[in-house]
Amino acid sequence: MREIPVATIRDAVAELCRIANFELPQDFVTALRVAQTKETSPRGLRTLQLLDQNQELARTEQVPSCQDTGFVIVFADVGAEVKVIGGELEEAIQAGVGKGYKQNYLRASMVEDPLFNRTNTGNNTPAMTHYEFEPGDHLHLTLVVKGGGSENSTKLYMLTPAQGAEGVKKAVVEAVRMAGPNACPPVVVCVGVGGTADKAMLIAKKASLREVGAAHPDERIAQFERELLEEVNATGVGPQGYGGRVTALAVHVETFPTHIASLPVAVNLQCHAVRRASVTI
Repeated sequence: MREIPVATIRDAVAELCRIANFELPQDFVTALRVAQTKETSPRGLRTLQLLDQNQELARTEQVPSCQDTGFVIVFADVGAEVKVIGGELEEAIQAGVGKGYKQNYLRASMVEDPLFNRTNTGNNTPAMTHYEFEPGDHLHLTLVVKGGGSENSTKLYMLTPAQGAEGVKKAVVEAVRMAGPNACPPVVVCVGVGGTADKAMLIAKKASLREVGAAHPDERIAQFERELLEEVNATGVGPQGYGGRVTALAVHVETFPTHIASLPVAVNLQCHAVRRASVTI
């Protein structure tokens, strides 16, 4: 049994908050630069260039890549031989998010009461946490930051099996078209197909953990992703909604077994600022 103090976890999460907001991952930066070679619209190209400059300034100046420092999602892969000492794992994660947002002067966006007084919690907690348990003595944490604009563009479609793959394509393209500039394109389109309504939403969120543009290991799904990307980019929404060929940098599709009468489809868009960071303790 390996013991990990809560303070170690708290400090690791706080550092992930800094990295995710200030230093966008290299796979995203590469995808953004490849997109500049494909965009034919002058306004769209200029927008992509500005977004590239923005992420570089955020990295070098250690400032947020976006003023909406969003809400935090933490995916925790917990080894069966790990024991958290000095407190609880959930407590440590929440304390880390609070510390990371406070010490890095990141905007607090969470309100404690969604219906009535909407009082800000002051430190951007609570984070949304998801746990998976597996063999080993490690704790792997991935932190994702999502802004309000892209999250508000989330769509859930409860299709019938008869609508099939073509129905899924229509739903995804419709979701991107409806989002328009509000999701701050170029987006990464994350799609969860199968399971139940809540499971489809979760696997769509988890699809954002893949490197931007990394193909699904199942060639059938990988081909489906390529076809979807082509159709999404044919909408002409373009960078920041100014029009152009690059509405999305990638489409990531994840699937899960489902009921014989069901075909749930969740579409979760990642804005142009793909913000995630990981650590293994």
